[in-house]
Amino acid sequence: MTLIALLSSIMISSAALAWGYAQSGFTSFAVWVIIFGLGWLLSISQRWFWVSSFALIVVTILAALGLWFGFSPGWLFAGGIFALFAWDMTDFRQRLVLMAKNDSTRGVERRHLLRVSLLSLAGLALASIAMLLRWQFTFEWGVFLVAVILLGLGQLVGWLRK
Repeated sequence: MTLIALLSSIMISSAALAWGYAQSGFTSFAVWVIIFGLGWLLSISQRWFWVSSFALIVVTILAALGLWFGFSPGWLFAGGIFALFAWDMTDFRQRLVLMAKNDSTRGVERRHLLRVSLLSLAGLALASIAMLLRWQFTFEWGVFLVAVILLGLGQLVGWLRK
């Protein structure tokens, strides 16, 4: 469960950040952001857990620079929110490995994912409000929100089936 959340959050983070830079005319830099996201995904399979901390710092700096230059805030906030989510999932997966495998482990995992998902939802709501206030709420942002909501609902259905 956490692996799917981790991988999807890394993909969403790098895609949102790249889209924010590409919309502002920095398409070649957006390609580098995607390559960085692919490297981050590769680091998960190699069990290089330190990369998530490094990636969180890099994404936060890139999002802050984009905000400084006046880029669309929603995409940059989304990149930062999901990078934070991915960093948290990486740390949580490491702690799950150390826990004894029993029925309470699934409950801990579900509660943690629920709390972090609610925080991400609140962050996306704030980003949407910021985009509405700046008249930058676009069709692409709406599609992004729908995709994230569908991903969350899919995760919820998976939880309820188990």
